[in-house]
Amino acid sequence: AIALVGFLVWAHHMFTSGMEEYLRVPFMYSTLLVAIPTGVKFFSWGGTVWRGKLEFPTPMLFTLGAIIVFLFGGLTGPPNGTVATDLHLHDTYWVVGHFHNTMFGGFVFPFFAAIYYWFPKATGRRLNETLGKLHFWLMTPSFWVVTFGMMLIGLRGMSRRIADYDPAQGFDTAHLVITIAAFLIATSVLIFVINMIW
Repeated sequence: AIALVGFLVWAHHMFTSGMEEYLRVPFMYSTLLVAIPTGVKFFSWGGTVWRGKLEFPTPMLFTLGAIIVFLFGGLTGPPNGTVATDLHLHDTYWVVGHFHNTMFGGFVFPFFAAIYYWFPKATGRRLNETLGKLHFWLMTPSFWVVTFGMMLIGLRGMSRRIADYDPAQGFDTAHLVITIAAFLIATSVLIFVINMIW
């Protein structure tokens, strides 16, 4: 499965590699195939919580946050997988925003959900629920500001992997907002660390 995902990620980068045009369509289809197992996962998760009597302690907040963030990461993926849109989006901050959605939704939010859930079971000591919810409610909106900001300036042409850019392009304000939100995410993680130590 890991090799398949690696191939699919590599395949969508092939659109901009200078290959023959007739080869782009097979790479497009192979890239879009990643939506099938991803869709199965979402139906499974949705079926798990469907009509359940949910309560919302910190682990559940992070679990639901993971599903929503990863869903948005999945929905922003197909534009990277089709030839017509990837030629414009490749190497822009749109891809960076999409990547952060998939990584945070797939790894970071579930990691925090697991820690909040299993820490008391593993150590016999409970984490502070108020600090846990503060962590979630500070991190989640800040994360959305970061990724929406990245995708917005990516659509406006902001390239990846550059140290500076022409101020006339008007990215300064967006970068300032993204940076402040990123520091708020760091602050929320600091709250988590304090909670663990306390």
